[in-house]
Formats: sequence, structure tokens, C-alpha cells
Amino acid sequence: MAERMGFFTDTSICIGCKACEVACKEWNDVPDDGFVFRATSYDNTGSLGADTWRHVAFVERPSEEGGDGLDGWLMSSDVCKHCTHAACLDVCPTGALFRTEFETVVVQADVCNGCGYCVPACPYGVIARRERDGRAFKCTMCYDRQLGGLEPACAKACPTDSIQFGPLDELRARADERVATLHEQGRTDARLYGASPDDGVGGDGAFFLLLDEPEVYGLPPDPVVTTRDLPQMWRWAAGAALSLTGVVALSFLGFSDRGRGR
Repeated sequence: MAERMGFFTDTSICIGCKACEVACKEWNDVPDDGFVFRATSYDNTGSLGADTWRHVAFVERPSEEGGDGLDGWLMSSDVCKHCTHAACLDVCPTGALFRTEFETVVVQADVCNGCGYCVPACPYGVIARRERDGRAFKCTMCYDRQLGGLEPACAKACPTDSIQFGPLDELRARADERVATLHEQGRTDARLYGASPDDGVGGDGAFFLLLDEPEVYGLPPDPVVTTRDLPQMWRWAAGAALSLTGVVALSFLGFSDRGRGR
């Protein structure tokens, strides 16, 4: 097994240029997503989806003085988190989803049957199906580029190094140093999201430095692997099935005994 690789996205230096979105689409041949002007933000892509594997969020911070003024922007390039405990892997019935030697999670489009089980299983709402054929798609962390010793296209294209790629342990150490630096500069709102192995998904392979609460960026505050209770549910189901089988068997034996008594 190769060393676990990942993304560290430092939102404090993201300029919202969307070069990562373009590079992702070009390298992975991801279709366009409509170029919709939503009239609510300068963000035209809206969210991650089957045709948007990198999404730069433009978060407008209203002015504390009220009115229509802005106090600034928060920008963040979102992506699949490549969870340590990935629920999408647990529920896939065909093996279309698999974990690579780099500990990333990839969808094999030619194996996907379009069942959609992975879509509600994702605690981040990342994976989605294409309307044209129903198959699921998401970020692969440019698995093909990694096999060739190259960094993913989005990280390569980022002009500010907001998206950093490398061994996950090194990225976590680098992120801790960055947070400490920002705190020294008075940015006490800086915090890491998805970096802890002790969170509800065992830590993310793609984690973030945020400058506000996760909810402000559209991220769940306490993500939990959605299949964590499956083993217990199966045990309860098996117990219920055995109990029902026993009741049916006893009922049948009782009916047979009454029949012989006649």
C-alpha cells in the first residue's frame, strides 16, 4: 500500500478564481454544468455534483451595520472528502466504488449500475448521478495522474497554493502550523475541518482550513458515517428473523399435533 495522499485546502488564501474547477473539468473530461447565473451569488456552479467535482463557494458576509452592504467574502474550493470510513463504499452493491492504494475513493463509471445508494449515504452530499445515464460520479483525486507521479489537476492549477496535495500526515502537520500562524496574527476564527482522525468519519482525506463555522460554508458541523449502525441493525434484523422463524415453527408443530389428536 502506498502512502496515504490527500488535499489540504487553505481557504484563507483562496481568491475564488475557479482555476481549479476549470482544470478539473479539462483533465477529467467532466461535462459542463449549464453555466447558470443564479442571481443570488457570483458562484455559477452552485454546489458539487456529478458534473462539478471541484466547486468554489463564494460566501458573502453581510455587514454588521445592516443594510445591503458586505463585510467581505469567504471563498473555499470544496471537493469530495475521501473519508477514512466511507459510507458510499459500504453501500455500493457492484464494487463500482473502491479504495485505491493511495487511500482515496474512486468510482468506476463502467461498473456503476446507477442504483444511487451512494448518494444518500454520503454525509457531505458530494456524490451525485448524471441525469443523462444515471451513473454516479465524483472527484477521483486525479487517480490517473497520481499513478504517473503527478499532482491532481486542481492543485497544479491553483495560483495561490490554496489547494495543497501530498502525504496526508505531512499536510496535517502543515495545516496545524498554518492555524497557529493565523492565530498569532489575530485570526482566532481560523480552524481545521475534517483533519481529526477522531471525528465521525475517521478523518477526511481532503480537509480544510476555515475562517468561520462549517455551516457558513455549507458544510455539516459534525459529519458521521451514515452506515455506522448497519452491523447493529443487521444483528437486530437477524434476531427478529430467527424469532419469527421460531414462532412459525412452533405454530406449525402445534397445528400438526392438533391434527393428529383428531
